[in-house]
Amino acid sequence: MKPIIAITAGDTNGVGYEVIIKSLLNGYVFEVMRPVIYGNAAVAKQHIHTLDEDYRNINWNMIDSPEQAKDGRLNLITCYTDNLPVELGKNTEASNKAAKAALDRACADLQAGRVQALVTAPLNKEALGGGHTEYLEEKFKVESLEFKGSLMMLCSGNLRVALVCNHVALADIPAQITEERILQKMTLLNKSLKRDFGLEKPRIAVLALNPHAGEAGLLGKEEQEIIVPAIEKANEQGIWAFGPYAADGFFGSGHFKHFDAVLAMYHDQGLIPFKTLDMSGVNFTAGLNIVRTSPDHGTGYDIAGKNQADESSMRNALFMALDVLRQREEYDELTANPLPFIVREDREGRPRREFIDFKTTKYQDNKE
Repeated sequence: MKPIIAITAGDTNGVGYEVIIKSLLNGYVFEVMRPVIYGNAAVAKQHIHTLDEDYRNINWNMIDSPEQAKDGRLNLITCYTDNLPVELGKNTEASNKAAKAALDRACADLQAGRVQALVTAPLNKEALGGGHTEYLEEKFKVESLEFKGSLMMLCSGNLRVALVCNHVALADIPAQITEERILQKMTLLNKSLKRDFGLEKPRIAVLALNPHAGEAGLLGKEEQEIIVPAIEKANEQGIWAFGPYAADGFFGSGHFKHFDAVLAMYHDQGLIPFKTLDMSGVNFTAGLNIVRTSPDHGTGYDIAGKNQADESSMRNALFMALDVLRQREEYDELTANPLPFIVREDREGRPRREFIDFKTTKYQDNKE
């Protein structure tokens, strides 16, 4: 059965409805999933009237629960009042409340197992008192998980950029760059690259905080005193982490192409080069026990209602949610009951695992 993907409509005055409708009606989305929009039909229709005529004769399937979703239809759950004023291009209290109401309803269905993944259209951070990442981390926090917390990661093809600090004022960043925090984020990133992206031995590049990676302490000592020790501890734990690299040269020279992911110290350090290279990427929240993606752009107030929004990032977010969902299920199945093994040295003295085959009572070498 096709997985049900919850899509929150985001800010009612932004481009959320536009990119959702365009992405669902152009492409092969319905062939691989059953999308459910969390929003409001009356608001959606107001946005549809700003689009081309091809989008105006939509056969909506109005439902009360995701279980009622039908294949090949635009399923919609109403989450707030029909008389909500739509003021395109403006941040209003009503639009913030509507965005949060849709998100809360979708999260409730996700927690109850009625939907399998969450894709969020952009909202104004005033609606949540912060970003989606921090809000969802608190909402889906599971204390028993081995790797606590979450990780904001922007993804496009083979380029993945994760952040140590998400939405933090620039003046407050140095205080949050600690060895413990960097190691935690590297651990989350390494785990996600394996479980969510199927990379067996991911290579992680770690960026410096200061220009020229601190220039041996001349331009800052965070690299020597905090970042390098964190990388060394990560290496001791089997994480392939390298750096710290000066961000400008690292991206400017194309060195990022040699790594599976990049860990940036703060928001703009990582996202400016990422979005310069590709504005159709996907924002993925790693480290949670649920799958959540979103387009890598904001509310787009300046183009709301003008039929100018590019839906490619939203479409990529939909397909990536499905890809991660499937990859995570495969990984969990393969690692649920690992075979017992012993460690022996090969002829060159290197450690290697030998799995025990209970059927033949012999050891099978995995040749790793």
